[in-house]
Amino acid sequence: MLAPMLEALIFDVDGTLADTERDGHRPAFNAAFAEAGLDWRWDEALYGELLEVTGGKERIRFFCERHAPEFLQQANVEARIRELHAAKTRHYAELCAQGIPLRPGIERLLREASAAGLRLGIATTTTPENIAA
Repeated sequence: MLAPMLEALIFDVDGTLADTERDGHRPAFNAAFAEAGLDWRWDEALYGELLEVTGGKERIRFFCERHAPEFLQQANVEARIRELHAAKTRHYAELCAQGIPLRPGIERLLREASAAGLRLGIATTTTPENIAA
């Protein structure tokens, strides 16, 4: 019996093609926090822990529950979290426009797969804005 032919490669986005978590999302969160006048700074170690939570707004809330509970006492906290996340998304798009380098070997893999006639796709839970960026 012949093995089935490979027809496509499907990639996740964040952390797969490029280290977008370390070099994109994390600094974008930090820029959004600074812009909002918050003294929060997510270093690589803390951000690694926060990645256990899926979703940017959910990640902000999780961080606050553990490190800035006073922030959650605001009457308009949900709106503030949405605003922070929107600012983060804007900063992320700016970082992407500047260029986040592909992981080693990814460009070659994509070129060779395309030349071999494989379909290339993305499957992700990230926002359409992040995909466009």
